[in-house]
Amino acid sequence: MSEDIPGEQAAEQANSGIRAEQRALEAAAIRRRWITLGEVLGVIAVTISALTLWNGWSERSESKAAKSAEAKQTSAKAATLLLLAGDSGRRELALRPASTGQSIQSQKILLPGALKVAPVETTGEPRIEAKWFESALIKAREAAHMPDDSRGDERLPVVIITRFLTDGVPHEDVALYDLGYTVTGRLLSGHNVALRGLSFVSRATPENARSKLDQRWKTLIPSL
Repeated sequence: MSEDIPGEQAAEQANSGIRAEQRALEAAAIRRRWITLGEVLGVIAVTISALTLWNGWSERSESKAAKSAEAKQTSAKAATLLLLAGDSGRRELALRPASTGQSIQSQKILLPGALKVAPVETTGEPRIEAKWFESALIKAREAAHMPDDSRGDERLPVVIITRFLTDGVPHEDVALYDLGYTVTGRLLSGHNVALRGLSFVSRATPENARSKLDQRWKTLIPSL
């Protein structure tokens, strides 16, 4: 029996070594799992951080773009003029800007070349007066064999070049308008032109204003 003890001890030591090796392998596997999990968590953390940075940058970029677009829109609005007319149906139309933040300094009114009327300039009192073109307009209507009395509102194209201020900043606007008017009377007894209102047609430039004006005149009175 004494001879078997060393053998048993050796076997037990061998088994103990095997168990120790198994525990070591299991511990290594656990460490590898923890390392892998840590790497995954690290990648997730870096991804979240990158997304957070990108989102912040994107929001700032969008905010800057929105502010820039708003500033451009405000600037374009400040430089754009729309005229309104008052005192409709009389011999004179008082003109004013649609925006309360704009102040008209002076204007030049161009009339169709067919009327052979020189441009009219106003300063400090923007307006259009019938007497500036009444005689020439009546002659043009007679030459076109148009009726003595209007059957509604007639249209006379005009170009208005306006110099105005917006918050103290000077601007210039060139635009084509239709001037509404009516004619009453007879050839022998004389005619009377009454101004009705002003209707915006299109923007123009100093270079093409005259051609656009005369083309509009030919469209409204094609028989001339």
